[in-house]
Amino acid sequence: MSELNTDIKIIAFVGLAGSGKSTAVEYLTDKHYPKVYFGGVIYKAMEDAGIEITWESQKVFREEIRQKEGKDFVVKRVVNEIHDLINAGQHRIVLDGLYTWSEYKVLKHEFPGEMTVVAIVTPKHLRKQRLAKRPERPMTAAEVDERDWTEIENLEKGGPIAIADYYIHNDGNFEYFDRQIDDALSHVEFYNN
Repeated sequence: MSELNTDIKIIAFVGLAGSGKSTAVEYLTDKHYPKVYFGGVIYKAMEDAGIEITWESQKVFREEIRQKEGKDFVVKRVVNEIHDLINAGQHRIVLDGLYTWSEYKVLKHEFPGEMTVVAIVTPKHLRKQRLAKRPERPMTAAEVDERDWTEIENLEKGGPIAIADYYIHNDGNFEYFDRQIDDALSHVEFYNN
């Protein structure tokens, strides 16, 4: 566990698929804040196992690897990446892809007082529109419904969203979205470094 360091600020964006998490992360990485990508851990493990990355194979693999290796499979590797960034002198870090309640608890324990969770909430019809149009792995409305249920029931995704420190409603334009991010992050002094 990290010693409490009020100079370290870790922001984790959570939300269902298509809510705008990647857009929020990109907004901060464009400002040169480093990110740790949870999905990268899964992609690397799939590549190492020789599994083609598709929506279906990813869904199955996420569940199987967590059953086989434990619910903390991804977060253990993420914690190491965060410590590596802190040791390299980074004091502001963005987490991309915090999913499960188990991951949330590990991170809150490992980085007490240092992590803020920001939930991005978007009406389902907008999420479905966005996911249908995305260039990488577009999804049908039925696939969005199935993914929501699977992630909530099997991956405990609802917990971190429900207990988030801040909520951003992503149902307007980019300027409004960015302003909400700035407001939340200013409140926790993320930008004051």
